[in-house]
Amino acid sequence: MTRIQPVAPKDAGLLIKVAYKFASRRFGAVPEPFTVLANHRKLFVACARHEMAAEKASKVLPANVRELAVFRVAWTVGCSWCVDFGTMLQRLDGLDIERLQKIGDYENSPLYSEDERAAIAYADAVTATPGTVTDEQVADLERRFGKDGVVELTYQIGLENMRARMYSALGITEQGFNSGDACRVPWADQAVTGQAGPGA
Repeated sequence: MTRIQPVAPKDAGLLIKVAYKFASRRFGAVPEPFTVLANHRKLFVACARHEMAAEKASKVLPANVRELAVFRVAWTVGCSWCVDFGTMLQRLDGLDIERLQKIGDYENSPLYSEDERAAIAYADAVTATPGTVTDEQVADLERRFGKDGVVELTYQIGLENMRARMYSALGITEQGFNSGDACRVPWADQAVTGQAGPGA
C-alpha cells in the first residue's frame, strides 16, 4: 500500500485519464508512480513532459550501458518498483535480464563488459553519499563514451536517484511488470476502457 492514496480514474481529470490510458497501452498497466503523482496535477504534467524529453534525448550511449547504470542505482537505493520496471524495459529492449541477478558482483562477473563495469562503478560513485566520483573516473568515461556520453550517463543516473528515492519514500513497491502480471493498481485494466474498477 502506498503512503499517499493513488488517484483512481473516476477521481481524475480528463488529462490524467488520457495519460493513464496512454501509459496502460504502452506498458500493459498504469505505473503506480503515475497514480500517486497525479495528486499534484502540475507536477504530474511536468514529470511526464520531462520523462518523455529525457527518453527522446538520451540516445548517445548504447542502451545496455545506460540501462545497466540506471538499474544499478535502483538496486543500490532499494527501490523495488524501479528494479521491477527497469527489468521490464531491458527485456523489451532485447537485453539480457538474466545477468541482472549478478549485478552485485559485476566487477568479477564475465557477464559484464569493461564499458558496462565502468558505467556501473560510476553509478555507484554518483549515488554514494557523499559522492565519490574522481577526475580519473570521468576522464576514463569520456574516452569510452565522449563528452556527451558522460553527460547523458550522469543525467540518467541522477534522474534515477530522484525516481528511486521518491518512490521508496512514498511506499511504491514492485508492481509485477517483469512478470507480465502488473496488477497492483486495482483499476489498471479499467483505465484502458474507461470503466471504474473495484474500489475505484
